[in-house]
Amino acid sequence: MSYAIIQTGGKQYKVKAGEIIKVEKLNDSKPESMVDFKEVLAYGDDANIEIGTPIIKGAKVEANLIKNSKNRTVLIFKKRRRKNSRRKNGHRQQYSLIRINKIFSKDGKLLSEAEKLIKPVKKKEVKKEIQEKK
Repeated sequence: MSYAIIQTGGKQYKVKAGEIIKVEKLNDSKPESMVDFKEVLAYGDDANIEIGTPIIKGAKVEANLIKNSKNRTVLIFKKRRRKNSRRKNGHRQQYSLIRINKIFSKDGKLLSEAEKLIKPVKKKEVKKEIQEKK
């Protein structure tokens, strides 16, 4: 199974095809759109690995943006004892949920590809089609 190490949002992620991960919010991206990560630090499989200095030129990882959202609230509470001074604040960090589709090597060769997602058919639609046939 091939993997790649990508850099986005100041962090590094080890990704495999078909994997769903949370990354820092990707600006100018809409849900259900394609995203390319060109900052690939390394890629390979169990037998061999290609490491960049610091990145591998020409290598890329394609992903689908599933949704943009916010994490749970992190509460910040500061208190100075015996001073009757306290402050309560909250923060919700934004993130993007992505699904890795393809990993390409530096010469453009496809290393690994995720399986296609099959959308489930709703039961109501099937019943309507059966009734129309009768």
